[in-house]
Amino acid sequence: MTKAQAMSTYLTEENSEDTVIGRIGEDCDSRFRQIMESAVRHLHAFVKDVEPTEAEWAKAIAFLTATGQKCDQNRQEWVLASDVLGVSMLVDAINHRQPTGATENTVLGPFHVEGAPHEEMGANICRDAKGESCVVTGRVVDIDGKPITGAKIDVWSDNADGFYDVQQPGIQPAMNMRGIFTTGADGLYRFRTIRPTSYPLPDDGPVGEILRQLGRHPHRPAHIHFIVSADGYETLTTHIFDAEDSYLDSDAVFGVKPSLIANFVADPTGSARWHVDFDFVMKPAT
Repeated sequence: MTKAQAMSTYLTEENSEDTVIGRIGEDCDSRFRQIMESAVRHLHAFVKDVEPTEAEWAKAIAFLTATGQKCDQNRQEWVLASDVLGVSMLVDAINHRQPTGATENTVLGPFHVEGAPHEEMGANICRDAKGESCVVTGRVVDIDGKPITGAKIDVWSDNADGFYDVQQPGIQPAMNMRGIFTTGADGLYRFRTIRPTSYPLPDDGPVGEILRQLGRHPHRPAHIHFIVSADGYETLTTHIFDAEDSYLDSDAVFGVKPSLIANFVADPTGSARWHVDFDFVMKPAT
């Protein structure tokens, strides 16, 4: 081994990326190698660009540590960090490129839970008797407009106080504002809920501190979450956003898309205060 070859095995400011990547073993999984090589190159380029002081890097490590320590069974601070930095929506956009006419995806968010109750069509998912009543209707169709039979619609939202049930265990009824509905041959769906309200993301942790230092607010515009699934179609994770909400242009997680904004109008039947109608157009599975 020449002196130059020997020196290349030791990390310097100039060769840092290549030196770290050169330690990856030959039996490393090829996809994992690709990901880690890119991660190392981008991280080292970031450090060389910013040139952080040792105190600043220690603060960065402290932020990462505090973010992990804030996570528990009811709160995922890392998802929150991914959301407010726009990474969740970028990953979503890359993985769910939709054909013209198909309903667009948006971020899942940290408050979905498995095991929501299956409800009869038209049932009321508001279990705490708060908020302004609203009827939500629409169809689940394919890109040709044909109704999809047996589509499962998993729906959830915050309550009138701006909290999800998992944020207030023992305060809200279990499975408040949650339900699963299944379409018939006509592809129609219908359920009762409340007109959603805007709410702040949990900002009492390290992600909230980052938002404050960036001069950003933590609010999400009013919306209702949906996961729509059916055999033969790509599962759709999306929202309906209230067209009158003041945070549409500054959603803390960048989740708003113009095609997902809907008008809440006075319910013409008088059975509720509000009504919103929204069709879900599903993409064939690939």
